[in-house]
Parts: sequence; C-alpha cells; structure tokens
Amino acid sequence: MDMDFVCAQAGRPAPELTRRDVARALLVVPSGVALVALPDLRRAMMSAGNPLSLAFWDSAKATLSSIEAGVATVGDVQRWVESTGTEPILMTPSYFVWPEEDERGPVASEMFARLVAYLEERVESGEIDPDALATGDQDARTAYEELQERWLSTPLPDGRVPGFAVSDEQDEELFAAWDEEEAFALSELRRIMAELPKQPELPVTELEAAAARLRALLALPGYPANVLRACAGFDDRPVPDGDAELWLAVVAGVAGPISDLSDGADVLEEFADLDRDLSEEDTALANLCAIQHADWLAGVAALVRMGPGVLASPERMARLIAESEDIDVDEQDDDDLDATEGLFESVVTLWRVLGVVDKDDVLTPLGWWGLPKALERAWSPPAE
Repeated sequence: MDMDFVCAQAGRPAPELTRRDVARALLVVPSGVALVALPDLRRAMMSAGNPLSLAFWDSAKATLSSIEAGVATVGDVQRWVESTGTEPILMTPSYFVWPEEDERGPVASEMFARLVAYLEERVESGEIDPDALATGDQDARTAYEELQERWLSTPLPDGRVPGFAVSDEQDEELFAAWDEEEAFALSELRRIMAELPKQPELPVTELEAAAARLRALLALPGYPANVLRACAGFDDRPVPDGDAELWLAVVAGVAGPISDLSDGADVLEEFADLDRDLSEEDTALANLCAIQHADWLAGVAALVRMGPGVLASPERMARLIAESEDIDVDEQDDDDLDATEGLFESVVTLWRVLGVVDKDDVLTPLGWWGLPKALERAWSPPAE
C-alpha cells in the first residue's frame, strides 16, 4: 500500500486527498498491512504538501491497532471514518439510514456524493473541525450530526429534499422486489395447481355456512373481527354480497393484509406506554405481515397436494415449510421452526374461524378448495 494506491482509490491526486480518502484506503487492505504502511504514507502526504494532522494519524493508528487486535467493532470503525469530517453519518439522530454502499441506487449514490462534497466545503471553511471529531469532542460530534440533519431536510435547487429522495428510492426498490417475489410465487402456485391429479371442488353447503358465520362475526367489535376486517380491507369498502367473494376476500386478506387496524381502536395512553404488551390483534397482524411469500407457497402447496383431512396445525405448517421442495430452504434448527410455528399460530387461529380448518386444525374440503384461490387472489395485480 502506497500513495499511488490511495490516489487510485480516491480518484484524485495526493494534494487533494482528504482524511476520508486516506481512511477508506487504509480500510481496504488488511489492518496489519495498513499499519506497516502508515509511516511511509504519512511521509508521502507531507511531501505532497498535504500533511493532514497529528490527530488524524494518531486516530488512524489507534483504530487499525484495535482492528488488528480483534477488539474493534463495526461501529467503532464506522465512527472513526465519520470523524474524518467528510463521511456522512450512517444513521442520523432522527434515524435516517444511508443504504450500504453496494446497495445504493442512483439517487442515493448522487445524494451521498453531494453530501460528501458539501462536508468538504464545510471543512475547508472551518465550520467542521475534523481534529475535534478525531479526539472525541462531543460538542463537535453533535454539531456535525446537526449539520447533516439540516442538509438532508433542506431542498436542493431542483426542489428535491435529499432525505426524502433517498427514502422514496428505497421504497420503490422495496416495492419492486416485493412485486417480483409475488409474481414468482403466483406463477409457482399456478404451476403446482395445474399438476394436481384432482382439482379441488367447491363444497357449496360448507361455503354457505362459513359465509353466514363470517357475516355475523364481521359485525362484531374486537378480535378477531377487527383483524379480519382489516385484512380484507372492509373498513374502507363494503362487504361483498356473494358468499364466495366474501369468504375468499377474507382468506386472501389473511395471506396479504390490505390495511391496518382502525386508529379508532387505539387509545392515546396505550401509545404512551412503551412497556405494554402487544394486543392480540396487533400481534396477529404483525405475524401475518411477517410471513414470506415462499412460506405461504410451501405451506399451502403441501396442504392442497395432500387434500382435506391433513393436519394443518401451526407446528405441522412449520414442518411442511421446512421440508418443502417447492422453495429453497436453508437447514433449519429448532429456533427457526419455533419462529415459523409462532407466526402460523395467528394464521391457524383465523383459519379455524373461517372454516379453512376444523376445531382440531384439520384441513376442511372448503379450505382445500379455497386456500389456493385465496392465495392467487392475494398475489394477483389489482384489476385496472
């Protein structure tokens, strides 16, 4: 490691290198190599007329030594790079988080580079004191954080607010990935259903009875009615008249909740009590939203292949998912199985209410017919 290496990493000549440039280059190579190269690199920087400062070199030696000794944490190293005065804070006090470098989209990359340039200007003007940051001055750190908070929330000349622009891009990427997963799961579900030797038939009498019970339940306050209404989105739209349409909408909502609980059900004092346990309905919705497409696909595919009469308890669902050949599943330990079982506790509880399974958690003919149709509905794009 030498000056040429640092310049190549930073993309600028030695006289223009910043503390951040040098710190990032030092972290690219093994810590032992960087420690050995440190004295020569410091002399080369002095020869180039860009000596940096004693505080920086001392902090570099201390950080690299901690890494080499195996006692430095990721947070320690990140904070050291931030103390160079031109590295954006990974997570600000208001909880804005920059994506990892290899995960930044075009907007995040642009905004990150803009902030680096802005911080370089502030160092040059003396508004930021890197030496104070390097020595752990808390007032300097607080001012550094506040400076970045203001920049992230201040509109650029083109009207974009940097923090919002980055968050919007991340949301778009998340939604795109979600849509891709959903489309793949839907295609796999249709393939699996097409390969069944016998297609499930609609049990008309059972559907009518389940729909009648469901209509009566949805008119009641509290759990589980409030969760089922939220899952199906019935707080914002009328309940369908048709039995099949009603029942499938609710079962599909269990696999893909449309909305959250109505705010009217929450009490201000409950939000203020951070130590309170989650309510039954909050726990149920959180569990439903945590289940991945692949787990739904694996579990339901196994049930429809075996047909009515198969046990569909939470424990059995966890086993079916772990042993599925329809999805790529890493080797699972007891903790993984327990976690999946815990999520499906909420699912199976609601399935009992809906008649997907009976009181003994055994798949019913209605569940055999309706589960794949409900999943297809949950994963299909909305009609335009």
